[in-house]
Amino acid sequence: MPITFAHRGARADERENTLPAFERALRAGARGLESDAWVAGDGEVVLAHDPVVWRGLRRRRIRSSTSADLAAMEVPRLGALYETCGTGYELSLDVKEERAADPVLDVARAHDGALGRLWLCTPSEGLLRRLRAEEPGVHLVHSRRKRAVDKPLERHAAELADRGVDAMNMHHTDWSAGLVALFHRFGVKAFAWDVQEVRHMRAVLAMGVDGLYSDHVERMVATVAEWSVDGPG
Repeated sequence: MPITFAHRGARADERENTLPAFERALRAGARGLESDAWVAGDGEVVLAHDPVVWRGLRRRRIRSSTSADLAAMEVPRLGALYETCGTGYELSLDVKEERAADPVLDVARAHDGALGRLWLCTPSEGLLRRLRAEEPGVHLVHSRRKRAVDKPLERHAAELADRGVDAMNMHHTDWSAGLVALFHRFGVKAFAWDVQEVRHMRAVLAMGVDGLYSDHVERMVATVAEWSVDGPG
């Protein structure tokens, strides 16, 4: 069954990238969570989409703020996510700055069962190569729009496989059944992001994708469950 990643938590129902959003997504049946990793001024990994956080009129730049200051604005530490929600789910993290990658791995290693369920996403093939050499236990994902891949996709799939990259993550409109089959032929999983409507969920499921990301967790979970029972009919 494909992994159902709750994009920034249950962001259609709660403030995105907050502990309540992640908890709600898991209660709704998501098999995975998705977020974005940055390093705060005190060296802690925190989860937010952008380098600057706004809460009403309050504004903080992540790099120059402590994780405690950010937590007061509902920006959680990665460690707090594991402490609150445990490790019994897949976690997809966009590495928003390369310097966040090693601290993310350190946090995952410190929580039993977390490393083997961690999927690190980045557009940087160089970072993927380094991470695979340093940590064989983590899942690696190349996240890129199809138009930004500057080589034939068959060659790209072969290179990802050779480098030990586990998945290719593209916008759902970039995928076709043929492309999914192509990446599968090289043992690379196909992930689709921004899958919001039921018709789009059913379309990517019909293509055979291995994971999908959505803001609408209950809708995604129900659609995948229905698909697993009824199939394309």
